[in-house]
Amino acid sequence: MISRLSRRPGLFPAGQPRPAAPAATAPTAQLRGTVSVITGGGRGIGRVLAQALADAGAAVGLIARSGVELAETVRLVEACGDTAAAARADVTEQQAVADAIAALHRQLGPVDLLVNNAGVGGPVGDAWQVDPGDWWRAVEINLRGVFLCSRAVLPAMTARGTGRIVNLTSEAGVYRWPQVSAYSVSKAAVIKFTENLAAEAHRSGIRAFSVHPGLTPIGLSERALASDAPPGSAEARVHAWVWQELQAGRGAEPALVARLVTRLAAGDADRLSGCHLSVHDDLDAILACGEGVRDRYQLRRAGTPKRWAAPRVIVPPHLLFLVRGRTSNKSPFQSGRSDQPSAGSQDRSQR
Repeated sequence: MISRLSRRPGLFPAGQPRPAAPAATAPTAQLRGTVSVITGGGRGIGRVLAQALADAGAAVGLIARSGVELAETVRLVEACGDTAAAARADVTEQQAVADAIAALHRQLGPVDLLVNNAGVGGPVGDAWQVDPGDWWRAVEINLRGVFLCSRAVLPAMTARGTGRIVNLTSEAGVYRWPQVSAYSVSKAAVIKFTENLAAEAHRSGIRAFSVHPGLTPIGLSERALASDAPPGSAEARVHAWVWQELQAGRGAEPALVARLVTRLAAGDADRLSGCHLSVHDDLDAILACGEGVRDRYQLRRAGTPKRWAAPRVIVPPHLLFLVRGRTSNKSPFQSGRSDQPSAGSQDRSQR
């Protein structure tokens, strides 16, 4: 269903196979006149995305907690002659997020693209041993932050009838990552939130995507590369795995996610809205496939139909009055619109 990690060029070791990266790139100035907002834009992948989107012509708005890091990203963008603005906020605080989005709107204009990049790795260890507060805090940052920031930009986007949201997720949310469960669970939730959001906002002209940026040597991997975990601890084992993957050439260069997000911002893959994409995917090859390709890039058990069949309920005779007037035994996931397919049938509206 979801493409597996593959060997990618040019991270650490010499002499490794170096297949060509996807050739297509977004032309410079393709995003001229648009506004992109990136959360977690003060450092790591957020900073790389800010520079790439600005290079493509977008004015970039940055949200993060560290004013010093935000100022440095703004400086780097402006040094290239591009436009940037920043607003400090904790993405888990609703009012702070609303104020930050409003401030960036006043400085740059309405938001065309939101990149939900802010996130944390969370505690490392068995679920019954990690601190519950730390576990839940990671879920709040990774999931609640995405929800609040999306909620803050969507009213204006829907009013204008256009907008795109890119949520940075992980293959850890597609498969599993034992001992890093808060991260894995929260990313799985964001992938599914993306799919739901794409369906809800489709008629308003909004497109939403989940993007796996690959295992990069920046961002959350920086702590692993620093190797500061106590020897023999669960955290040390996870850090060692990250280091080994990068050493073996199974990581991803940050430029790959910058290229993919820039193409999504430009509308190159709007028909894949709701899908979970990876930097290891060949986007052009996916787009060349038929309409049914969307089903292979959404998070569900292989072979599961899109519309879940509602369980048949046997109603006792003395309770039949409760269901009189109902025309069908519809799934609770269906609306009452007459144009909806009946329960158990295949939903073609998202193809």
